[in-house]
Amino acid sequence: MNNSPNRKSMLAMAVVAGIAGASLANVAKAADDTSLTWNGITLYGAIDVGVAYQNHGTPYTDSWYPGAEWLISKNSNKSVSGIVSNPMTQSRIGARAKEALNDEFSFIANVEIGFQPTSGALSDAPKSLIGNNGVALANQKSGGDGSLAGQVFARGANAGFSSKDYGTLTLGRQNAVSLDNIVKYDPMNGSYALSIIGYSGVAGGFGDTEDARLDESVKYTYKYDMFHLAALYQFGKTNSSPGEAWQIGGGFDYAGFSVDALYGKKKDALSLGSLSAAQVATAGVPFDSLAATVSDNEGYQLLAAYTNGPWKASGGFERIDYSNPSLAVAPGFAGLGGYWVSFTNNAAFFSDKILKISWLGVKYNITKDLDVTGAWYHYDQNSYGKVSCSNNSLGTCSGDEDVWSARVDYRLTKRFDVYAGAQTSKVSNGLSNGFLNKSTFATVAGARFQF
Repeated sequence: MNNSPNRKSMLAMAVVAGIAGASLANVAKAADDTSLTWNGITLYGAIDVGVAYQNHGTPYTDSWYPGAEWLISKNSNKSVSGIVSNPMTQSRIGARAKEALNDEFSFIANVEIGFQPTSGALSDAPKSLIGNNGVALANQKSGGDGSLAGQVFARGANAGFSSKDYGTLTLGRQNAVSLDNIVKYDPMNGSYALSIIGYSGVAGGFGDTEDARLDESVKYTYKYDMFHLAALYQFGKTNSSPGEAWQIGGGFDYAGFSVDALYGKKKDALSLGSLSAAQVATAGVPFDSLAATVSDNEGYQLLAAYTNGPWKASGGFERIDYSNPSLAVAPGFAGLGGYWVSFTNNAAFFSDKILKISWLGVKYNITKDLDVTGAWYHYDQNSYGKVSCSNNSLGTCSGDEDVWSARVDYRLTKRFDVYAGAQTSKVSNGLSNGFLNKSTFATVAGARFQF
């Protein structure tokens, strides 16, 4: 099935070492000490490590890239503390290339590795799910599905052309436009520890976190004066992404205001989960395989921000419609990252599930190097099962989730900052079905280096 983590790590390190070695060998040609650029290739990255405490959490795993299950989850039942990866920023190493072809067009390319600084392993969400196969809820460790599945260049591998007048066209594995919008308008900047829309790729992936980044996609962006637009199409028809996807949106930036809107669809979206004890016991099913819920997703985003002096307010609204797939996906295939899918559920939605996501936050720069941020996030789910209900008797009942968070961030240098933050999350009714606890409180303090 998938390659071993050791082979993947060795390949990733070889690629990075080759790029870094070339840059160092030609250091005399570097522009200055603020840029790791050599002959059109720029090396960049980040490393983020923190210390955390959570009153209702789960023991950490070294592959789950948020580091901890920061939000209340079904298996949250223990007081946990320790060193965690990536509380504010996904640790990564990447390389960008730009080569001018003429006065108008340039060739561009980008590759990016996501890793766990606490272990040195590549970030791998499905691996964390396999660790919980057949394990009783109270004994599970942290885990979840995600778009980083142990691929060497999980965070991106694409190339294309850019033009000053005609925009940018790229092909390959790249962020969905919906994820770009989340990064732009999340008051917590996509933090795993302090933002539900950063921690979970549901908002960025229009319903399923694996689709926050899309393989075999074509993406176009264009900017004219204060206006901008973006469009993306994914061909699909592969095991890791059997259905096509498309998104189109745009907005403007003017006098401190930023506004964006986006609409999109994804067919045969996959949401992976651990195997139950009964599924593990099924004859002929590999223990290291997973189960998938399949859906056709459709949604839109409305987002806005306003900056005035030291103040910045930002927020957004997203509506996602989940329905049973028009084309069922049979089990028995290698999904994202090569992980085998032994079970598929193509009939999870008796009626369409509607998930509404809202958020609002404010940031204040006390000084140019010190800022504080507060934010609120809300999930609202309708009742979509055979029985209409508004309690926690079924996961298909209507329900809510609220997350409140706060952060202080201090930049000691241009590239190095320290931070501290806290958040609380609470679920109710259908969104709390099967949970061991209904709320959690988490704190984190850490340091981050970005170059």
